[in-house]
Amino acid sequence: MFKSIVVSLLEWQAKRLLRKHKPRVVAITGSIGKTSTKLFTATVLGQHWRVLAHEGNHNTEVTIPLSLFNIELPDSLKSPLAWLAVLRETGRRLKQPFEYDVVVLELGTDKPGDIARFGKYLRADIGVVTAVVPEHMEFFKTIEAVAQEELTVVGFSQFSLLNIDDIDVGFRKNFNPGQIGTYGLGNMAQYHYLVDSFEPVQGFTGKFVAPEFGERPVALKLLGEHNIKSAVAAGAIAVKLGLGADEVALAMQKIQPVPGRMQLLRGLKESTLIDDTYNSSPTAAVAALQTLYSFDTEQRIAILGSMNELGDYSEKAHQEVGLACDPAKLEWVITIGEEAEKYLAPAALSRGNQVKSFTSPLEAGAFAHKVLRPHAVVLAKGSQNRIFAEEALKMLLHTTEDEHKLVRQSPDWLAIKQSQFENLQTSAPPAASQLKL
Repeated sequence: MFKSIVVSLLEWQAKRLLRKHKPRVVAITGSIGKTSTKLFTATVLGQHWRVLAHEGNHNTEVTIPLSLFNIELPDSLKSPLAWLAVLRETGRRLKQPFEYDVVVLELGTDKPGDIARFGKYLRADIGVVTAVVPEHMEFFKTIEAVAQEELTVVGFSQFSLLNIDDIDVGFRKNFNPGQIGTYGLGNMAQYHYLVDSFEPVQGFTGKFVAPEFGERPVALKLLGEHNIKSAVAAGAIAVKLGLGADEVALAMQKIQPVPGRMQLLRGLKESTLIDDTYNSSPTAAVAALQTLYSFDTEQRIAILGSMNELGDYSEKAHQEVGLACDPAKLEWVITIGEEAEKYLAPAALSRGNQVKSFTSPLEAGAFAHKVLRPHAVVLAKGSQNRIFAEEALKMLLHTTEDEHKLVRQSPDWLAIKQSQFENLQTSAPPAASQLKL
């Protein structure tokens, strides 16, 4: 009840803020790719406007209102006094000038109805749906329920952009064509990117295509086709908000990789590390594997962690990723976590891969360190709690000075990881129990 009261008050204050200052609002939903799309959009729009976009994963009923006021969560979430202080501060900031022209928000959902709640106080100029793929299936049960949830944003947006590649046509057919636009990789999408060439380190050269002006050359210093989609979404948003062709093209070339999302890092023995450890889903994991295969090298290693919150779909999802592991292109498949060992590893084995499974990223990283050969390319991909595949990569970095480039390296996160790893080690073999964070 206390939380409900606090959230209602925060929503009320957020509604007052938006009505008073009238910034343009971009609201981004979707099963995958929200954070990259948000940050890429902030980069592109930020070349011309003052943009508010929280760098962290602030996408809940509590953190969205706070992000509008640029206020962090209080240290004590259960303290009424702490929340009273937060509410006093929102009231104070409501009376001050608003420093931003555009607000870019990432709207998350854990269960049906979460996105609709944001619509109680948000009216977006542009809504974006990045994908409709299995997520939180213990609550949604069916992909149709996921689609209904994520596409709710269309109802409180003046115009919406949908990723045509990752949203089934059946979920799009009920919308008025004038209400939505499409983006993606191929020319079936209104906004898309034509790839001319790709180099794993340099990224993509090609052309951004928009119906308003046709083609414009754009170089994207990114890795992975799913990052191209996020960049195209950012460009399409800029076009819909009024930027011209050359302005959009130049701004898109400022986009940089996001930590934990297909970021290249230097590894030991002149190896290359692909850090895609922020989170995982079957669609994203398969896409990451395809990117790994594009590297010309004698040794490729895939470190694949369990994918959380998939409910009854977990077995099929992990098998899908395991079957995408190509023994002709991978020397090792290394898994982290129970679900990956139970479902992904057998599927990868059935295709003829060499597979090694571990309960923690510390064990997985130690094994990868042992088998690593010069000039190898290593992909790490997995979910968060109990997996934390970034800690496996930490053991393969060229220098410890690059540890800050990995995700979840704050003292709070490191404490959470240490606690979880200690619990895992109570049942681990003696060798694993010697590994420390």
